[in-house]
Amino acid sequence: MSKTAFTRIAATLAAGLCASAGALAQQQPVIGLITKTDTNPFFVKMKEGAQAAAKEQGAKLLSAAGKVDGDNAGQVTAIENMIAGGAKTILITPNDSKAIVPAIKKAQEKGVMFIALDSPADPADATDALFATDNYKAGQLIGRYAKVAMAGKPAKIATLDLFPGHPVGAQRHNGFMEGFGLKAFDAKSNELSKASEIVCSADSFGDQAKGQTAMENCLQKNPDINLVYTINEPAAAGAYQALKAAGKEKGVVIVSVDGGCAGVRNVKNGVIAATSQQYPLKMAAMGVAAGVQYAKDGKKVKGYTDTGVTLISDKPMAGVESKDTKVGTELCWGNK
Repeated sequence: MSKTAFTRIAATLAAGLCASAGALAQQQPVIGLITKTDTNPFFVKMKEGAQAAAKEQGAKLLSAAGKVDGDNAGQVTAIENMIAGGAKTILITPNDSKAIVPAIKKAQEKGVMFIALDSPADPADATDALFATDNYKAGQLIGRYAKVAMAGKPAKIATLDLFPGHPVGAQRHNGFMEGFGLKAFDAKSNELSKASEIVCSADSFGDQAKGQTAMENCLQKNPDINLVYTINEPAAAGAYQALKAAGKEKGVVIVSVDGGCAGVRNVKNGVIAATSQQYPLKMAAMGVAAGVQYAKDGKKVKGYTDTGVTLISDKPMAGVESKDTKVGTELCWGNK
């Protein structure tokens, strides 16, 4: 074989290999994950779950987060960057459920499938699908628990909420009230219900330090608070610190939502009486799987999928189904 012929064959093979590699690269699904923040353990674990699922299913994962809870501009920028990076599916936990919608619609017009995780957009059908906890049910569970735990004692309630207008914050708050037996808006409302039994409400932004400050302010307003609802376990930990500093931690029932390992430890240690556990790993894995499937057949997932919720407490209450912290630890997320 002449040198020229050999060179020609080698060039042909190389071109074929490059074409095959290019085709494989094009076939690899690119999926984006945008969380509210990259510091909250819930979203850290969600990202880890998405990374593991993407690796297992041969997808490329792009990830980003808002700088703080409520940072819509950061999430909009992340959407634009991910589209530029080739993402055909984007999973998002919206910081601002309404303000993010125009960016979502713009991406959908380019063929991008959007799946909300944990938190719905407003309106909920602005995304193609939602994989999330039934947050109203999560609130109902801790509300029912708290009602029995109060044993007929008149309730003076503090609610440490997320921030105004967020669907998750409203659903948990209103679900708690409904479960406790108070008149409340239904799961479709993004407004916080009020009742005379709620003597103080404050925004915690799901943050421990802000939760502590909120609880301190509530105690100044009404030192006789005996029941505290919190949007999540970091806020609950902050509330406990404020109560402890005031010497009131033993006379107050704290209930919360999340089910992270730190939160379950706080249930075990008596800081939180009960918490509704949710499952970010499941949300992330389902989202990635849907993205891979969309890349294969172009079929989008639709509607809402409930990813489950379990009440965790070591002090069970009659008529309220719950699991203990041993089960909670087996199912928790974050550092065990």
